[in-house]
Amino acid sequence: MPAGPSDPGDPADLADRGDPADLADPADRGDPADLADVADLGDPADLADPGDPDPDDSESGSPQGAPGPLRGGGTPGPPSSTGSAPQTPRTTRTDIINRAKKWVSEQVPYGMAKYWSDGYRQDCSGYVSMAWKLKGNEWTGSLAKFGTKIARKDLKPGDILLFHNKANPTKGSHVTIFGGWTDYTHSHYSAYEQTPSHTRKQTTPMAYWTHSGSYVPYRYKGLSTGTGSSSPKAISAFPGAAKFDPGAGSAYVTRLGRMLVDRGGKRFYKGGPGPDRGDADRRATQSFQKAQGWSGKEADGIPGPDTWRLLVSGTGRDIPASGSEDRGGSTAAPAFPGRDHFRPGRSNSHVDELGRQLVRKGYGKHYAKGPGPRWTEEDRRNVGAFQRAQGWRGAEADGYPGPETWQRLFA
Repeated sequence: MPAGPSDPGDPADLADRGDPADLADPADRGDPADLADVADLGDPADLADPGDPDPDDSESGSPQGAPGPLRGGGTPGPPSSTGSAPQTPRTTRTDIINRAKKWVSEQVPYGMAKYWSDGYRQDCSGYVSMAWKLKGNEWTGSLAKFGTKIARKDLKPGDILLFHNKANPTKGSHVTIFGGWTDYTHSHYSAYEQTPSHTRKQTTPMAYWTHSGSYVPYRYKGLSTGTGSSSPKAISAFPGAAKFDPGAGSAYVTRLGRMLVDRGGKRFYKGGPGPDRGDADRRATQSFQKAQGWSGKEADGIPGPDTWRLLVSGTGRDIPASGSEDRGGSTAAPAFPGRDHFRPGRSNSHVDELGRQLVRKGYGKHYAKGPGPRWTEEDRRNVGAFQRAQGWRGAEADGYPGPETWQRLFA
């Protein structure tokens, strides 16, 4: 797996990263899963710039950016880490994540000596400084002063996972922004991070690909009580398909477009998302649906409850780069063929494909002679076992595959 970022600051500070596969929260199930002690600045040293190696090879490095004021478009001022007490401007969880998403959408290039238009350094600690809206650019050896140490089980969106190797900042130091759990076991989470070659959001094992035990969770000291945003209240409940009829205009359409842009759909919009539903919204929605492995009516470009849930929760697969849908070698799951193929008495190649994948995943114990093209009670019991392993119960684990069961099974 390719590795991720290194982080900068005054001393040097390295990141060992990885490039994991995405894990979607349930689309055909219920609501998705929920959403170091460091300080010690010394003289700056060289930090590792891991490029994109495997996690096991991520001990090489490059210099880390030094703490300092905002640059360029940012408001100049002294680095807050040099003051007697750190300044912690008030903000909310929603605003932290929205700022983190902005760099993801803009694909800000990684650079320890480069500064984005907002004045923040384009490395992992500069990224956190931006998301937390700090007065200056910090590094991994100073960020802890702006947070309160918490337990991993208490992590919420907007918190950070920080590793600063005080013994040798060039060996592994890095920081990520916690975006929410991606599975019910809390073994993986959505990580926002600044890494070569640009800002990214991806599913990451807790706490990271390497040095996992050394990462310490922190909560920003300037966090306002509650999780609201200073911007208009977020729209989270699915408003109904009628809100997205051709020509429909509402804040829901704008919200849909912005979420699609955040997930890789920027190329579909010439002037940016707006309140009037148009063909750009339809094509971006359809591309997102196809990225989940859906087809037919489930990928018609009209958002339904499952599409909306994945977008609002930030889960599921992102829209692939232009043209990548048609290239060979994709790791995406095969398109979900539809629920009607998996009913008593049905016989088709999709049933056989499902059964073989269940066996590969270790969920074939109910087959007496192995899977076949005819849907049987053995198939249903094996699918049910797989669904229960995802933490689903009741109607969500009835043994009949839907789009999300299919997506997870073939992930």
